[in-house]
Amino acid sequence: MPQSQISSLKRWALAALSAVALAAAAANPAVGPGSDAAPPWVHQSLADATLAGEGQMRFLGLRIYDARLWVTPGFQADAFGAHPLALELTYHRAFTGAAIARRSIEEIQRQTALAPAQAERWQQQLATLLPDVQPGDRLTGLYLPQQGMRLWRGSQALGAIGDAELARLFFGIWLSPRTSEPGLRSALLARQPGAGP
Repeated sequence: MPQSQISSLKRWALAALSAVALAAAAANPAVGPGSDAAPPWVHQSLADATLAGEGQMRFLGLRIYDARLWVTPGFQADAFGAHPLALELTYHRAFTGAAIARRSIEEIQRQTALAPAQAERWQQQLATLLPDVQPGDRLTGLYLPQQGMRLWRGSQALGAIGDAELARLFFGIWLSPRTSEPGLRSALLARQPGAGP
């Protein structure tokens, strides 16, 4: 093949790759891993939020999800429940919303004792809000103290829970000192003062 045809082919391939990259960026305006910017729908509620940290949840060596945490100025890890924040999970495995809700209640019970009726009621509330997820799905939760929480899948709003205590304990799954994943908690709080155990 003549040199001029090879050069034309290279230019065409580079142009095609650039077009694909631009199309992917346009199709996914939510910022990917490596960017510190909060998703637009979080930024609307927490305009001054900054990335506190990011980490990965693994189980038996398998990647379960990547996590990123955004917090507002003045955030204190030891009093996380007093501050608005947003947590994003990007899943690497498929789970049903019911399974996520069940596991969430088990993790909440690490933080505080729940009466069986309370655990059942909260599990039903979470199962109503939490969707089934597939690899690549991104869920973002927004925690608002004394108000509750809102949830998105990608840029689609899924709904809200107005129970402030359930919302605080739900985000405590990742942020409470009693979390079952202290390494992930440390990674999520890596850029924050008072992030120690």
